Amino acid sequence: MEPSRITSRRPPQRPELPDEDDARSAAKRRLQAIDDGLERLQKVLAAAGLGSRRTCEELITTGRVEVDRQVVTQLGTRIDPLKSEVRVDGEKLPNPKRVVYMLNKPVGVVTTNYDPDGRPRVVDLVPGEQRLFAIGRLDRMSEGLILVTNDGGLANLLSHPRYGVEKKYLVQVAGVPSQELLDKIRRGITLAEGKVHAKRVDIRSQHKQSAVLEMILDEGKNREIRRMLARLGHKVHQLKRVGVGKLSLGNLLPSQWRQLAWNEIEGLRHDAIAAVGPLEAERMNEPAREERRPPRPGRESASGRGPAGRPRMPRAGQGPEQQPRRPAGRGPRRPRKPGKASSWRKPRGE
Repeated sequence: MEPSRITSRRPPQRPELPDEDDARSAAKRRLQAIDDGLERLQKVLAAAGLGSRRTCEELITTGRVEVDRQVVTQLGTRIDPLKSEVRVDGEKLPNPKRVVYMLNKPVGVVTTNYDPDGRPRVVDLVPGEQRLFAIGRLDRMSEGLILVTNDGGLANLLSHPRYGVEKKYLVQVAGVPSQELLDKIRRGITLAEGKVHAKRVDIRSQHKQSAVLEMILDEGKNREIRRMLARLGHKVHQLKRVGVGKLSLGNLLPSQWRQLAWNEIEGLRHDAIAAVGPLEAERMNEPAREERRPPRPGRESASGRGPAGRPRMPRAGQGPEQQPRRPAGRGPRRPRKPGKASSWRKPRGE
């Protein structure tokens, strides 16, 4: 009888992976630098009123911009507009102060910065000599909470649907929607640009011929609430936004505003970043890089040859001497059916 053998097998060793904690900590530090007020140089120049973003990029690439007495020609350079000294053609730019206003927008005011009809705008209701813009959009017949700022990074965090910042609305509609219709709004309704839904919707109060709904959305599309309810047969009589994230409209009257404190702004940033994580937030805040795509298979190159080096076939209409010949082994074209006009003639020898 053979003695039993004792064998020991070591488990296969896993390959050593790079330290992910170090990568995450580095990403957090870079993201913290972004949140501390660093902005791209071309955005700072555009906010100072020197022209469009493209015009400001040309100022940088041509060497006309100095930051702290050093010429900067690289696009995407981030600076602190409150601490850095920026000069264009030797002239110093005033350091802008980062401000965020919470405004109770009244009905009849538009949120665009440029209105050819001359209607009142939200930027006309808040103070400030620097260039301001609204975060998000409320249509002219809607009212309620809207944020006005000169901080582009905060605007991206609060308006991009990836971060999922919640907005609360009070909507008065004609009729009383049933629970089945409310479930449809929660599941989603198909509109022209895709499927949209409300994160939460409940009946706040109801009357004989109308009801007030409390709706919470985490993404925004053009007239989304009005179009969803109109698809279900309930016209919107009044729409008011009462909250954004942890901010509440409070006791602000229409056309009144107040400036947000630093802790309120940082609370909005923290909630938006926590929804996607610091790594994803850093990736979305990075400037877009233009990459050249490789040519598609079958497309012609600049030398006039295909991907396999074959000469290009001439196009139709280039002259009889340049027309491509028919492949060998094929007979003449088939005649058309009887009764139809045709210029085909039977070739000789058949």
